[in-house]
Amino acid sequence: MTESIEKQFEKGTVVYDPASDSVGEYQGKAGPYALLRPLGGGREWETRPESLRPATPGERLGAGIRVADSRSSQHSQEPPVPVRDCAACADLAGLRDDARARRDGSAETDADVLLRRHQRRYHAPLLGLEEYAPVPDASAGAE
Repeated sequence: MTESIEKQFEKGTVVYDPASDSVGEYQGKAGPYALLRPLGGGREWETRPESLRPATPGERLGAGIRVADSRSSQHSQEPPVPVRDCAACADLAGLRDDARARRDGSAETDADVLLRRHQRRYHAPLLGLEEYAPVPDASAGAE
């Protein structure tokens, strides 16, 4: 059966493993076992190849969403806090608060980005942030 598993699944094929109730990428075989790796990377696991089947579109989608959710939660940041007595920080925080009150997540994120950029540029030493370094516009000299 392990010989037919290599004909059935190419490396990278997304399969469902009922033994672990998990979706993973087929990596190859190790002795009598199939090696699977979680979508998005991680530690491989071994399973019996005869129980594997191609993942359904719903299983693939669910596994992809779990990967995206875990990545976004790992990189989530607290909203920046305005620097005391800085009018620009207060204005940007006000924009964020207005967007939040309107339930406009895009505008709220934009205000957070602008506030972080302002803080890096003008308050980096005070906040212990990496110094602001402007990136030259590559298209400026292309006329």
